[in-house]
Formats: sequence, structure tokens, C-alpha cells
Amino acid sequence: MERTLVLVKPDGVQRGLVGEITSRLEKRGLKIVAAKFICASDDLAREHYKVHQGKPFYEGLIRYITSGPVMAMVWEGPEAIKLVRQCMGATNPVEAAPGTIRYDLALSMSRNLIHGSDSKDAADFEIGIWFKRDELFSWKRENENCFTGTN
Repeated sequence: MERTLVLVKPDGVQRGLVGEITSRLEKRGLKIVAAKFICASDDLAREHYKVHQGKPFYEGLIRYITSGPVMAMVWEGPEAIKLVRQCMGATNPVEAAPGTIRYDLALSMSRNLIHGSDSKDAADFEIGIWFKRDELFSWKRENENCFTGTN
């Protein structure tokens, strides 16, 4: 099973979309294994976005992610990273496919509601900075095989 980090960013929280976003990921068949409501510190934000350090939009990203509470979650499932990114849609909502979170709910690239890890390495890194090991829960759904095709 693969795990990925998902953040409902401050604009998603402010607009009351945490439930809508979570519901879409659950309906897709993914399983939540960690969640917390948190105001990201400047240090946490800089660590999370360090791959963008030096880019013109970096400081704006830091201000944005620290501007209010974030719902941080870890989701699990087969190909969870790909599935979450598919559900999210393109970074720019104008380019997102119909039916995706960003197409349906976001208006601009600078306020696009949600973050999802873009690779296995990124997921491992991001989960590690947002969650302690003992905050991740492994559990089995009674109907797990309905989603994964395994017995």
C-alpha cells in the first residue's frame, strides 16, 4: 500500500471544504491513516516548500500556507499518490479536468485548495515533516477487497 500527504490549504479550510475534499478521496477508495488540524509554523512551511526556495513565488507560498489552519492528512491505497493527484486536478484550476477538486471548487492557481505529494520520495519526506511516526495508524477496513481487488 502506498501513502501520500494531502493538505487542505488555508483557503479550503476557510471556505468549509475539508469535508467535501475528504469525502471525494474516501469515495475514490482511499483510506485515511492520519489527520490533524494545524497552523503551520514558518519553519514547517519552509521545510515543506524547500524545493521551491529561491524561486520568485517561494515567499508567497510561505505566507499562504501559514496564513491560517491547514487540515493535514495521510491517505493510503494502491497507487495513492497518482489517485490523489488525479482527484486534485492540475495545479491551475483553469487547466484542471472537469470533475476534479480544483476544476469544481477552485478559481486561481494561487488559491487552489489542496496539496498532494507528487512522488513516493516527496510523500515520504512530507509525511515525515508533518507527522510523527506514532500519529500514523495502520488499520484494515472490513471491505478492503472491494477497493483493492485483493482477498
